Amino acid sequence: MEEKLILLKTRLKEANSAVIAFSGGVDSTFLARIAKDVYGDNLLLVTATSSTYPFYELEEAKSLANLLGIKHKIIVSEEIDIPGYSDNPPDRCYYCKSELFGKIKYIASQEGYEAVFDGSNADDLKDFRPGMKAKLEKGVISPLADSGFTKNDIRHFSAILNLPTATKQSYACLASRFPYGEKITKIKLDRLAIAEFEVRKLGFTQFRIRSHENLARFEFIPAEMDKAWGIKSILAEICQKSGFNYITIDLSGYRTGSMNEVLSESEKKDYQKPHIK
Repeated sequence: MEEKLILLKTRLKEANSAVIAFSGGVDSTFLARIAKDVYGDNLLLVTATSSTYPFYELEEAKSLANLLGIKHKIIVSEEIDIPGYSDNPPDRCYYCKSELFGKIKYIASQEGYEAVFDGSNADDLKDFRPGMKAKLEKGVISPLADSGFTKNDIRHFSAILNLPTATKQSYACLASRFPYGEKITKIKLDRLAIAEFEVRKLGFTQFRIRSHENLARFEFIPAEMDKAWGIKSILAEICQKSGFNYITIDLSGYRTGSMNEVLSESEKKDYQKPHIK
């Protein structure tokens, strides 16, 4: 574990300054904390706000940047305005990351920062992540993944550093809640954001609401399934007030990337191939 931390700092020292794509999640917050030790004031955090990034996550990102004492810039990167994105193809994430990283690279070049980092970790390399090819095309570096940091490693060191994100639930953009092919609209994204915000206040540590047109499908971790059943009427009321007509709890429970279960392994490989010229 300590060797990974040494390797991470060594990799960061290959540049004299950097910009970090900062979501305020577990990974990018830890990376920002370590990078602050390496770069001091030669570090900038950039957070992109859009319909897929709920208001409460943006407020938390602002708070964390302030806590870390790092310069923070907020930009707009509205994915649903990107041609093809709202149709929700399996490589939807590529369109998003390509625009986002392009904007961050531009900021870095204009303001004189050498490198652009994202918070991808070693576990992400095993998952279906079509946005990864945009990272390769734009020359964005993933120091955590390159240093072998898993999500558990990051949580471990985050706790040692007293980062409030050490126990924060994993988060993915709201667009990941929709089955491929279902049209993504601002109305649908807003109702999801509101519903998940209200459910978070009930104390659940890890869950998702998947949107299937007018049906909300809950995924809870096994340890919290009984709690969910016990307050199912409250969950139903929250979703109905947000705009859903039907509510269900998935018996298979929470799992990352459950919408990818319809894709074959060969399809996943094809969607992740970079378009480097």
